[in-house]
Amino acid sequence: MSKEEQVILDFLGDKSYVPMKAKEMAFVLGVDKDRYSEFREVLENLVSEYKIQCTKKGKYMLLDGELYKKGDLRLNQKGFGFVKIEGSDEEIFIGDRNINGALNGDKVIVEIFDDYTDDATHKEGKIVKIVKRQKNSIVGTFKNNKTFGFVVPDDRNFGTDIFISKKDFAGAKNNQKVVVKIIKYAEKGKKAEGKITEVLGNINEAGVDMLSIIKEYDLPYEFPEPVLKEAKSLKIEVSKEELNTRLDLRKEEIFTIDGEDAKDLDDAVCVKKLENGNYMLGVHIADVSHYVKDNSNLDKEAIIRGTSIYMMDRVIPMLPKELSNGICSLNAGEDRFTLSVIMEINDKGQVVSSDVRKSIINVTKRMSYNGVFKILSDGKGEYFEHFKLMEELALILKSKRIKDGSLDLDVPESKITLDENGVAINVEKYELTFANEIIEQFMLIANETIAEKFYWLEAPFIYRVHPVPDIDKINELNKFLWNLGYRIKANKDNIHPKAFAEVLEQVKGKPEEMVVSKLILRTLKIAQYESENNGHFGIASKYYCHFTSPIRRYPDLFIHRVISEYIAKGYNVSEKEKELLKVQSEKYAKTSSEREKIAQKVERDAEDIKKAEYMQDKIGEEYEGIISNITAFGVFVELENTVEGLVRFENLGDEYFEYDEEHKRLIGEVTKEIFNIGEKMRIKVIEASKETRRISFARCK
Repeated sequence: MSKEEQVILDFLGDKSYVPMKAKEMAFVLGVDKDRYSEFREVLENLVSEYKIQCTKKGKYMLLDGELYKKGDLRLNQKGFGFVKIEGSDEEIFIGDRNINGALNGDKVIVEIFDDYTDDATHKEGKIVKIVKRQKNSIVGTFKNNKTFGFVVPDDRNFGTDIFISKKDFAGAKNNQKVVVKIIKYAEKGKKAEGKITEVLGNINEAGVDMLSIIKEYDLPYEFPEPVLKEAKSLKIEVSKEELNTRLDLRKEEIFTIDGEDAKDLDDAVCVKKLENGNYMLGVHIADVSHYVKDNSNLDKEAIIRGTSIYMMDRVIPMLPKELSNGICSLNAGEDRFTLSVIMEINDKGQVVSSDVRKSIINVTKRMSYNGVFKILSDGKGEYFEHFKLMEELALILKSKRIKDGSLDLDVPESKITLDENGVAINVEKYELTFANEIIEQFMLIANETIAEKFYWLEAPFIYRVHPVPDIDKINELNKFLWNLGYRIKANKDNIHPKAFAEVLEQVKGKPEEMVVSKLILRTLKIAQYESENNGHFGIASKYYCHFTSPIRRYPDLFIHRVISEYIAKGYNVSEKEKELLKVQSEKYAKTSSEREKIAQKVERDAEDIKKAEYMQDKIGEEYEGIISNITAFGVFVELENTVEGLVRFENLGDEYFEYDEEHKRLIGEVTKEIFNIGEKMRIKVIEASKETRRISFARCK
């Protein structure tokens, strides 16, 4: 909001204000004649934003801020939707008659009806203005009706098919995936109109499914030439001057531990046992900020991308491969610039001292999670003593975390195997080993140590914040857990992660463990980036940031830049420099959170497509699964391999099932059979479509 807008809002909000016309207001506020037209523009903008109103007599008044709010529309395939209010968890229900031409994802202003009751699940309203369209082009499937055509959007919640005139087919054939530019939005019951700008190919052609997602989200798939030129011009040359400013750790035994197929290696670790019995943990992170300078072409592109996106058979990196897989990647046997946090940790898992230094390392050996786990399991092998020491320290850190109330959510990731044509040939649960745990614990403690250090320095920073969940959501969760015999102990004045951790410990090893973990995950708020430190609920930490992945996350890169600036200035940074960094931290926290949300959607969509593709030839096969969720329209069942499908009411059996919303269960009208979350159900696959990204089951009788 501009300064001029705020002045007007404050003026209209004053208790002594009486409705005035524009000229009267301008006179009282001392607006010069030559700026009166600008003043009128500000007034009209506030009217269009539904912050103020102009009466029939031309006088201006504040609008009730509780009745007009801005937010993002999320449509449902059935035609209704919800508007998520900006800066709030509140969602307003919008009936299909009150959508008024808005489409899924649009930023809108909603007028909230004032006749709702206190016990209503959601307030209800209508859309009065579309502030910003989320998309002016979409990806979908072209349907040719000879004299005209239409495109069915991949986003099933988009809200309308797109009519295509014959002159705008652009050579597209029936059932091909296309990109269509919207030239006229839907209004008064009419479909939107558009023209095809790109033909992607048939949905079953190799790579078209992933390309469709890239186009759907308008992802920056290729790097601009100036960015590539800048990346290729960078060279790693260790000058004497640079070496003199860095801690030389090239003779230390330092290891990277990653997945077998990882290419961007941005963290390396080493552990030593000190004479006093404490441990020295060194976490060494690629010094990307040494190469990616503020306001450079590389930096500007990294801000736009915000994060690397991983899509099965491809990666859309934040930085060009010359950096991500090259001079910034901590490849074994090569000198690499790093930012190191070196911590002394006692046998209780407490950091008794720490230091952060610009450094240079030469990784001793690249290790995989499976490789380290095998060495530890066998009790022998190259560098066994080093990895045994890592395991010892990781167990201490994990034990402290559990005592503090950190949430150990057992929500398995999917491992999807593709053939040479990119077709899904296997889906299974991704198996984690304690080697994964070692790296997780080391990265967590490094992130906390850095966050706490720079919080007390009052440095401009970007924190990773995970807010405390709402008590209403916890009460809803307890309705689910009631069926399983568990309960989260909490009230509005006392919500602590330990209460969640206790339930997770109770279900450990039981059949319902995965379901309970997912239910708790849905209850928690979404973690995001903020320029203010507000703690991290999920890991029960007062101070937390993302410091350990600057190759693939922009907040980490920005933090490295701040740390480097403080080190270079001997921790004596001027107020002017702090103010600039503060402005940047606020901006980049916001943009990085937005880009992260998009990346998560992309990765989830890619996974859904490949799971559906894998199940397409499993029609008719039977499996046993766990009821993962129950809704008013059916039961979701998750299989052992992490594939989830919907059993609609008509596919549950021969009787009508009543939905018991309070306890989130189904009850048979005749047999009184009850379905609860967490129970087993044998199902048969009846539908699987990569085009609709949908998998449907029927209950086996």
